[in-house]
Amino acid sequence: MNDYRTKTDVLVIGSGIAGCIAALTAAEKGLEVTILTTGEGLQNGNTRLAQGGIVYTGPDDSPQKLEKDILTAGWSYNNKKAVKNLCKKGPEVLKDLLIDKYPVDFAKEDSGEYSLTREGGHCVPRILYCADHTGKNIIEALSEAVEEHPNITVCSQRTAIDLLTNHHHAGTLEFKYTLQNECMGAYVYNEGREVVETILADYTILATGGVGQIYLHTTNTAGSIGSGLAMASRAKVRVINAEMVQFHPTALYVERSREDRRFLISEAVRGEGAKLINSAGEIFMPRYDPRADLAPRDIVTRSIQEEMLRTGEKNVFLDAANYVEHDLETRFPTIFGKCRDLGMDMAKTPIPVVPAAHYFCGGILVDDKGRSTLERLYSIGECSCTGVHGGNRLASTSLLEGLAWGYFAGQDVARRCTKKSALKKKMMDAIPDWESPGNNPNEDPALIAQDWAFIRNMMWNYVGITRSTARLNRALEDLQNLNRNLRSFYKRTPISKPIIDLFHGCQAALTITISALRNTSSVGCHYRID
Repeated sequence: MNDYRTKTDVLVIGSGIAGCIAALTAAEKGLEVTILTTGEGLQNGNTRLAQGGIVYTGPDDSPQKLEKDILTAGWSYNNKKAVKNLCKKGPEVLKDLLIDKYPVDFAKEDSGEYSLTREGGHCVPRILYCADHTGKNIIEALSEAVEEHPNITVCSQRTAIDLLTNHHHAGTLEFKYTLQNECMGAYVYNEGREVVETILADYTILATGGVGQIYLHTTNTAGSIGSGLAMASRAKVRVINAEMVQFHPTALYVERSREDRRFLISEAVRGEGAKLINSAGEIFMPRYDPRADLAPRDIVTRSIQEEMLRTGEKNVFLDAANYVEHDLETRFPTIFGKCRDLGMDMAKTPIPVVPAAHYFCGGILVDDKGRSTLERLYSIGECSCTGVHGGNRLASTSLLEGLAWGYFAGQDVARRCTKKSALKKKMMDAIPDWESPGNNPNEDPALIAQDWAFIRNMMWNYVGITRSTARLNRALEDLQNLNRNLRSFYKRTPISKPIIDLFHGCQAALTITISALRNTSSVGCHYRID
């Protein structure tokens, strides 16, 4: 094989909690693992941003109580088998991995017992946390373990372009005539060398994260553009619940912010007693739901939107100063510091907040081992849909789901990966290397920026917090036109990361819009006004 064509046992695309755990689990069983990250290191995804914590279990807790809370938040649209699996096995996996094997310094009480907090939708305190930077602590521990493991190769500044399948990419008819389509790796853009690599793998695991960046306002990192969803859709992998995009109720509102994402104000702040108020200083959540500020996220989000429409204001406020008993700088140092940097003192005055696209509850359909409908392809974390979240995600369950399914997928791949199951040389040889489409210098940053602005405004206004048939039809027509125009315009343009991201973002937006149109009833995150 040449420098740009490699073979590995397991290819993991994505380096958050799910991807790192899958890579470590498979590598511990002796497999050769290649993990891709779009940044220079492993900590550029959404896991690092998780503030609130990760679901564990408390003294007054049980799998049945957690199951009930997840089903209630998910509007009983959940896959009950997956929910039971998470509630039963999730805390055990957490203890084995994040307390014993890759220890994370979770907060403790003076007694030495783990400190547990409660967030919206939870009936009891059961959430482990590290102040307000839990995700950062977790991914630091995991990325260090990944980088030190002798069986794992970390490939940085890599962007997957397309999944390799025998039906779509094989150059010989023999493999096109087979009934079963199989994933054989991916075409990957190497940003450092500006070349496309062919990475062949016996098993491929998609762990690419969410879709928030296809919306105008989001708490997600720049790479959260739905790339896994886009590649899976192109490969005809089954996607489910793609209309279920969760909007976090409280992102810090700063006018004319130059940052590419809104800063998240953790649900844990409301869990500790903070109240949402309008510009008149009125506590308004009890008017919308008896659970008030601790109602599930979709309800709080729509309530804030309705309150903003009622008052004509651009934002509402979160008042921790008058309602939280803890020292805010100690309990929420990251949030407190961010507010201070922007000239706000959350210990003295309420802070301005607005909803923002936050978490993708749908995704690539997978089973209890992370297997997708495409043979040899797994999907884990936010880009997958286990069915755990149903119509709406319960706070702090996503880190646990990513951890658990990363472990389940790693174990299953290790069990299946044998000499007998490995890709045959003849099949690998049938996959050609990437061919450059041409040399037309069509890449213009101004045009790409405008296309992104079009997608983000379209998704926010038409496929956002509230939806209607008219809005969705308009979005579908405009996105289909953009998709056609992009294919025509860039047909003979050399590949680049900005072009790959734009194509993936447009495809993901189209997939979500089509799914939203097909679901004519309001369920959880998917709220229709007609």
